[in-house]
Amino acid sequence: MLDTAAPSPGPAERCLRALLSPWARLGLLVALLGGAVAAVALCRPERLLAGGWPPHVSGGTAVVLFAVAYGLCTAAFVPRPVLNVAAGALFGAPLGTASAVAGTVLGAGMAFGLGRLLGQDALRPLLRGRWLKAADRQLSRHGFRSMLALRLFPGVPFAAANYCAAVSRMGWVPFLLATGLGSIPNTAAYVVAGSHAASPTSPVFLAATAFIALTGLAAVVVAWRRRSQLRRPGGRAGS
Repeated sequence: MLDTAAPSPGPAERCLRALLSPWARLGLLVALLGGAVAAVALCRPERLLAGGWPPHVSGGTAVVLFAVAYGLCTAAFVPRPVLNVAAGALFGAPLGTASAVAGTVLGAGMAFGLGRLLGQDALRPLLRGRWLKAADRQLSRHGFRSMLALRLFPGVPFAAANYCAAVSRMGWVPFLLATGLGSIPNTAAYVVAGSHAASPTSPVFLAATAFIALTGLAAVVVAWRRRSQLRRPGGRAGS
């Protein structure tokens, strides 16, 4: 009778399996993010607010390059308000808003892709707490409306929302569409404020800052009410 037992894997195959294991991929994600944060700290993109865009880069090329740089910076945890104000100061309200929204979607897509490819398999088994399970259930079942709410009300850090969505079962299309649509109001407000920063007493600047303050207050109220619902016996995220 022939022995049909599968041969044991060799050293090269075992090494490849170890490199492709969920925890190895998660370690690679952490290393990539750490390197990105270090690179941003060295480059200091906030200097755009004081120094402006390089003079030899202008027009549509500058807008596109800024959107790409914006996406890379947000994936490396640079606060979006700083970049939004810079977009307004550099390009004005219309072009600045377009560039910032495009950069927002690009950066969110990069973070979502990295989290989905390198972190999901390792992190999903760790979703054991009630709040974590409720958040995962909400994002997985109602991806578009959940992400739209997170983007409209800036109570959750941008990068945290990206990686939480990546760990959930949310699809690419609802994630990117909700990110693009939901980011427009607050992004535009910061861009408009940046474009009128030289005249802080102007009605446009005051209206933009008032909108930012109101959305921030609304985010606090929504988060408080949501927390109260989850703390009640039998409380759960939306079905």
